[in-house]
Amino acid sequence: MIATGFVDAAGHRLEFARHGAARADGRAMVLLHEGLGCIALWRDFPQRLHAACGLPVVAYSRHGYGGSDILEAPRRADFMHDEATQALPQVLSALGIHHPVLVGHSDGATIALVHAGRFPGVATAVVAMAPHLFVEPVCTEAIAAISQRFPDSDLPRRLARYHADAERTFRGWADVWLSEPFSHFDIEPEVAASRCPILAIQGTDDEYGTLRQVQRIAELRPGTAVRVLEGCRHSPHLDRPDEVVEAIADFVGLRVDPDRVPSALRST
Repeated sequence: MIATGFVDAAGHRLEFARHGAARADGRAMVLLHEGLGCIALWRDFPQRLHAACGLPVVAYSRHGYGGSDILEAPRRADFMHDEATQALPQVLSALGIHHPVLVGHSDGATIALVHAGRFPGVATAVVAMAPHLFVEPVCTEAIAAISQRFPDSDLPRRLARYHADAERTFRGWADVWLSEPFSHFDIEPEVAASRCPILAIQGTDDEYGTLRQVQRIAELRPGTAVRVLEGCRHSPHLDRPDEVVEAIADFVGLRVDPDRVPSALRST
């Protein structure tokens, strides 16, 4: 069962899709997409995650992405903090989700970690795939190269399949990442302040970040489960979907004996 629609959050109309029926206890897995992502670009990952874990899986397209409201102005350097503290809580409230497992990829992983740090009692767990705790040269160099090629590449056409305004979607992502204020971006205080279990997943061949990102999560939050995937690039859920789905299902504990499930993840 797939339910689709729109919610209003932080002053914008955002599209969402839910795989599986909503639960009375407000538990769900919530997917947070990457910097050029949207609902459609998760492909079949939500369905696979729902089948493996049994919880409803909700994805939404942030402001400026997919079929959500088009971006009207350049993003600020703290846009991910705004998403984590303003838009995401309103999305959760509108959809009746009180105990989310936040599953984020890239920028979405960063947003999940910030939310968990700012609201320690809300998320029951965070799965951070290819997160950005701080800005690394490998990331900005890759984005700068893509930005330079963008006008003469086929990327505008490819993005137009998924986003209402491909140019604004791309510039809203690339320009802020390449801005001087964003070079100081750092979410280590939020990661340290979080209290829920964390699973950090990173590929060894990630073109946008090094293993230092997930290693730092483990240093800030001892007990973090770290999964390093050899030969995997920036999108573990697409490059290695079987391993990622299995790792998430085992981490959340929905396929193991209930006595082994961490108390923070048990149904309340």
